[in-house]
Amino acid sequence: MNGFLRGSLLAALAGIALALAACGGGSGDGSSNAPVTSAPTAVVQPLPLPGPYAVACSNIVQDFTRLGPSEDVTSYWSGIPSSSGTPRYVTGLLADPANTLIATVSAPTDSNLYGEFVGQQVQFVVLVCYPTTADNPRPDYPLNPPQTDRVVPHMQTGTEAPLFADASVRYPVVAFSHGYLDSPINSNHYMLALSVCASYGYVVIAPFHGDARFSNLRIDSLEAAIAVATHPENFTALQALRALSISAALDLVLAHPQWRDHIDETQIGGFGASMGGETMLLLGGAGLTTSYFDLGSSWTPVTRDSRIKAAFGYVPYFGQPILPAFGRDQHGLDGINLPFLGLSGTADATAPIIETQIGMSRLTGTRRLVALSGVTHGFDDAATNDIFTWLLTFLGAEVRGDPEAISRYSTMGSVAGGVDDSVWLY
Repeated sequence: MNGFLRGSLLAALAGIALALAACGGGSGDGSSNAPVTSAPTAVVQPLPLPGPYAVACSNIVQDFTRLGPSEDVTSYWSGIPSSSGTPRYVTGLLADPANTLIATVSAPTDSNLYGEFVGQQVQFVVLVCYPTTADNPRPDYPLNPPQTDRVVPHMQTGTEAPLFADASVRYPVVAFSHGYLDSPINSNHYMLALSVCASYGYVVIAPFHGDARFSNLRIDSLEAAIAVATHPENFTALQALRALSISAALDLVLAHPQWRDHIDETQIGGFGASMGGETMLLLGGAGLTTSYFDLGSSWTPVTRDSRIKAAFGYVPYFGQPILPAFGRDQHGLDGINLPFLGLSGTADATAPIIETQIGMSRLTGTRRLVALSGVTHGFDDAATNDIFTWLLTFLGAEVRGDPEAISRYSTMGSVAGGVDDSVWLY
């Protein structure tokens, strides 16, 4: 998925940590996390893509004529302010906000986590995709052609209610968290992820995090570098608010009269890409690093949303050796029992697999780390079948409790074809 976590974010944090802490170092206890030789080894065939259902999505109609001559629509979707500092977010393009799902988060009064955003009301636009009837007559909605060739499939407009494949069924849920400075519709890969999950019978709930509204760590000037260095708490707020936005999105959809009778609240899983993987673990009660210049000696839990039964992370972000995401040596994950499956690339410099391995070794619930050989930080097209077969098997086992998926997952060591995938931690 294009730009899961910009390289400039890594450069900014690494530069700040090294400059102000005046030291490097590693995670200390990584040597105790060697790959487990007794991990499952069964090779499974990839699942067919897409799944058996057609896919439709909620209302997110936008007025693209509001864009300036040189404005990139993704700046609104990602919350990136203009060069003059004018705020931008997807709400500025919504043509029918009354019929668009919008969740609101009240930032708690904890300045360590929420910095200057303490007490503020923050809006998060939400896109929901779901299994629909094969003959759904609603047209696909094009996302600002010719800038993009993406569409929102069978999108609702106005006050239209969702057309479920079976209106009598309560469907399981996938809460989706995209990568840093992205959105659910920023790339074809994200749209593929939403659509694949919905085609397999999940209602996918995906907020637009709008990360750059809180901290934009693209260091392209001395002024920007100074701003980041002097306000690192805003980056903490960004991460903490991501987790709260997922919970708020769930609250909104589960209570909404068009959706509440079609969702199984006992079957909710999570899917996070890059920083979205970190977001999922924060929802599981993990402690977030709150000190930046001492190798993460302090960490604080953000929340615990017990509705999420299990979570999957693709190239999940666990930080860097000089700045772990979950406190020093990833100790913020001690005792966290959220079942978690991570797929990490062995060539990923942005979200190093060793940090993921150290962090996941601290989890006490069902855990599995799968290494994708040679994969860097981003969606790897060659690994498409690997990614979604692991994801759907895991969700089927841990969220749906499907006996066939449980049996397959218990012995699954790799997916046939694709890239070389193998279990590193079990």
